[in-house]
Amino acid sequence: MATVRFFAGAAEAAACDGAAIDAGTIGELRNLLGTQFGAEFTRILGLCSLLVNGTRATDDAVTLSATDTVDVLPPFAGG
Repeated sequence: MATVRFFAGAAEAAACDGAAIDAGTIGELRNLLGTQFGAEFTRILGLCSLLVNGTRATDDAVTLSATDTVDVLPPFAGG
């Protein structure tokens, strides 16, 4: 199972800071997360960047393995 870490608004919407999810691709991961954490999380997930082992995953076809770490990063501003 891939380790998924939630940050900022994603962690707030999920009411936790992470999960272990058995998904074969980023697209499947998005669907499973939406099912598990609900509509508000799904809305926020649509705004987030996903990093697989530190590399941004922009395609839902990106494959995942059981040893991968996926970071869910909402947009942020700062200075």
